This record gives sequence, C-alpha cells and structure tokens, in this order.
Amino acid sequence: MAIAATFFVASCSDETTVFENPEDNLVNETNQSKLDNSVSFERAGVLDIYEDPIATAKRFNLTGKTEEAGDYPLSLVAQIAPPSFDNGENLAATHVALDGDYGYVSYNTVGQDYVGAIDVIDISDPTDPRVTSRLYYTNADLNSIAYDNGYVYVAGGVDSEQSVTATANSLIAKIAVSGGRLNTSDITYGFQEGFNATDVRIVDNKAIVTSGQDGFVVVYDKNDLSALNEAAFSDLRSVAYRGSEIAVLDAAQGVTFLDQSLNVIRNINIDSDFGVDAKRTLDFSNENIVVAEGTKGAGVYNATSGSFVEYLSILTNPENAEPGEIVTNGVAVNEDVLLMANGAGGLSLSESKDGSTVGVGVIELTGSINYVTSKGDYIFAASGKKGFQIIKLNRPDESLVTRCEDLTSYSGSSNLNVNTGDDLAYRGSKRFNNVNIGGNLLLCGSWTVKDGVNINANGLFEMNGTIVIGRNNRQRNVTINSGATFRVEGNLTIYGDLVLNEGATIEFIGDDSVVNIFGNVTKGSNTTVEGTFRDVRGAF
Repeated sequence: MAIAATFFVASCSDETTVFENPEDNLVNETNQSKLDNSVSFERAGVLDIYEDPIATAKRFNLTGKTEEAGDYPLSLVAQIAPPSFDNGENLAATHVALDGDYGYVSYNTVGQDYVGAIDVIDISDPTDPRVTSRLYYTNADLNSIAYDNGYVYVAGGVDSEQSVTATANSLIAKIAVSGGRLNTSDITYGFQEGFNATDVRIVDNKAIVTSGQDGFVVVYDKNDLSALNEAAFSDLRSVAYRGSEIAVLDAAQGVTFLDQSLNVIRNINIDSDFGVDAKRTLDFSNENIVVAEGTKGAGVYNATSGSFVEYLSILTNPENAEPGEIVTNGVAVNEDVLLMANGAGGLSLSESKDGSTVGVGVIELTGSINYVTSKGDYIFAASGKKGFQIIKLNRPDESLVTRCEDLTSYSGSSNLNVNTGDDLAYRGSKRFNNVNIGGNLLLCGSWTVKDGVNINANGLFEMNGTIVIGRNNRQRNVTINSGATFRVEGNLTIYGDLVLNEGATIEFIGDDSVVNIFGNVTKGSNTTVEGTFRDVRGAF
C-alpha cells in the first residue's frame, strides 16, 4: 500500500501534472531578511489568563471588586508569522516538533488547495528565536511533523490524480536537516491510502503514520520508508506510543491500542463528534490517556482499564466565532499543568490538584490554536494563520524556592501597594496589574506586571527570581525615583523604559542576572548602576 520514492516527477499537460524534478514543487526560501522579519516581538510581554476574555473584564469593571493577583505569570516571547509566497498566501501552522536547540513547524493550506511549508527555528535562546530555514511545498499539505537523528518527518496529503508518482493521497516525507538547514537533495517519500496523512511518530527504527477517511496506520522503516506493516481504520487522526503499545485515535470509534504487530489489544469507545477532516490528537499522561474530542473538550481515560476519568471542558466561548471552530484540537502536559489547544476557543491552562484537573483559564493569545507542546519552562503553540508562538511559564526556580521558603506566599490584590514605612516580603508566582512601592518590598519567585512598576522616593524594591513588566505593543515603564533602589537578582524583562530619576539606584546581585529591555534606559543626574549582568539588547 505504501511505497517509497526519492522524488516527485514534474512536467505538465493540460490535465495532469507530472513531477519530474523535485525542485519544481519545492522552494527553498533564500531571502534571509524575509526569514528574520517573520519573527515579531510586537505583542511580546505579559499575558493575562481569563476565565472568559469578555466576561472577566466586565465582572471587575461592573462590580468594582478588587481583582486578586493571578497564578501563572506568563509572558509571550515572540511570534513567527506563517510563510507566504506566490500561490501560497493562506498557510496555517499545524504542528510543532522540538529537539535540542531547534523547533520544527509544519503548515498546510486552509481550503481545498494542496500547499504547505516547513520552518526550522533556532530556539537555543528562546527569548530571541531565529528562523534558519524555510521550505515551501507547492503541491502538498503538511499536517504533522517529527524529528529524529538528523531528519524531519512530515505527514500530509497530495492530489494523487495530479501525480504519476504518488500512488495515494497520503504521504510521509523524510528530509535531511543539519545545523538548522533543510537539505532538499536528501528527501525520501512514502505513500499510503487515505484522504490525508494526519500524524507521524518516530519510535525506535520505525515511523508510524496515520491517515484519515478509509486510511491506515502504517509502520515504515524510518531509514528508507519501506512499509513494514499496516492496518485499516475508518478515520484515523492521531497516534501515540508508550512502552510497547501503540494508541491510535479513530474518529469513527475512539481509541484503539495495538501491539507491535498492529494487533488490537483493547478499545476505548468514545461517543464524540470529532468533526470532518479536523485535527485531533491523543497523548499519554501518567496512567491516563488524554483525547482531544472537539466540541466536548478533552476526555481523560484510564489507559489500562479504559474507564472514563473526567472531561476537561473548553473554558471560553468567544464572540464572532463559529461553533465548529471552538474545538479541542490537541493537548499537552507539563508537570502539573495541562494545556488545551481549543481552536478559536484559544489556549486554555488547567492544573492537576489532588487527583483532579481544575481549569485556570484561557491564555491571552491571538489566532486559532491548532496544536500545543511544552518543554521545560516554555509553551509552543501552532496558531493557525497567526503562526508559531512561544510562551514562557515563568516558574520559580527550585533553588530560589528553597532559599525563600520561610517567606509568606503572596495572596491579595493584583494592585500591590507598599506604603511608606511598610516592610513586606513574599514568595510565590503571581500576575499583578501594577506595583507601587513607597516602603520596602522583597519579592522572591516569578512575577509579571501588566501596567508598570513605580518605586517612590527612598523606596526599596528587591526582586529575587524573574519579573516581566508590560507588553511590547502596550509598553509600560519601571520608574525609580530620587533616593530609591531597585535590587535585582535574576531576570528582569521590561517592555518599555527603565527610568532612573535623579539619585536613583539599580543594583544587580550575583553573576548571573539578565536584563532584557525593549525600550530605553534614561538616567537623571547622580544615578547609580551597580553589579554584573547580561544586557540582552544593549539598553545600558
């Protein structure tokens, strides 16, 4: 059913395109400035988390209640705009793979056309991502991507009636990549039945690919993409792997667990409308398997018994969104945090507490979220026509938590005011609207401030950990007034200006402090800058 081919064949007739030269349907982006300009910091900065983006704002405005500081101080690091080229202006980010210093993003076309692309993004410094390579496919949608040992593997679809080489509509492509560069002279293809290949997973020496609408799960030799085994299913959307078991999501039935020979071990029947041709994923989470179930949200099931555990509902219903666009496309787990890519419903964040999952809210992002993955302190989202987005979780460092364990955890207003004569100290991880300091304040942990920080005359602000202030498209300042001191040990990011008025001091402790200022540093007379720090943007 699946065959390997090292190239598509290309020449033309009135009715059939015959691909004789791989370069005819592959276009490498050689304009480095175009790659550089696709990275945007316009919306970078502090992110809110809403129970509902509209209702939350209305509630606090109408009731006049004091808004409490929120958990999970998140910040948007950067966005990468989707590729665009002649006859390929409608691309949407579909999937993300991470490995080492690089992220790999796949794109397809919204609509009936077969057009796709691949981005390679250097994330060795996640605060300053760079697109290092971009490849356009003028004849193929790319729906899923994986990386293994010097190659990217992409799954997608072609119009087999327009190709004499493609034996079926569903494809897998294996493309060499080195040093962040895709090598179009080293590509291998395989094909399988099904309307479109939906997912790819690399396991040991095998590539496992699913295809939807009368498709198959096919196990390939990852080296030459020769088909080793296959099993037919009605409408496959995703594949996951744990131990010796393969789990596939069939929109017509639910989850099926397979052994290495693709024999059925057990099933979890799921009565959900998964939608037509829509991306849905599943993944293992400890003893459970989490399934993206469209309008229902995400279903959690015991992977061994198949018993239902809980539903994770979609937390928001934005205005002007079609009901069919508010669907859970994918899920990701990062320690005790569960992330749900809910299409037009955004990216929601939930946390595991005492054996159950509690919804926190929807992260303030643009775009329709098709896929989400997370690694360490970062979240990576494929956001449809808004491209690829990098979000920082800003978790407290464990060693910092240990040093500050005797402090009280902050709970209280999102507007933190420290009056003259007050001497306050807190640990934690919170989102503030603003911080105004007249006395002494120590914050130990990770914090974001949406609307700015002001240290009044003779005030003292000590910050151990991470703090992010403002947003690049709505810049806010940190102002240090006469005789005031801002003492920093850790990471300081300001989307705005650092203003040191006459007699102000900023002091950096230790050897590892980092300063990332997107505005300017202005200094009055007799100001003091002390200590060792890395100035990311040369603001000082």
